[in-house]
Amino acid sequence: MSEYKEFLLEKGKIDSLYDQGFTIARVTENFSGAFIDFEIIQDSGEKEIRQLHIKNAEARKYFSTLLIMKQQQVEK
Repeated sequence: MSEYKEFLLEKGKIDSLYDQGFTIARVTENFSGAFIDFEIIQDSGEKEIRQLHIKNAEARKYFSTLLIMKQQQVEK
């Protein structure tokens, strides 16, 4: 798979979770990429966690940008 197609696939997964209301709770980086834990609090009060393994460098930059934008919104 081309680098660009891999980026689009991983970006789509990130965007899908955001669209469902998930937020990034934790990021763990290592030599094989980044593991992102997304979480959402259900109406019942239960916490649901999903993890993505992001390998593509551009997709890693993408979720980092989302985190920075979120932080800037909190500071305002």
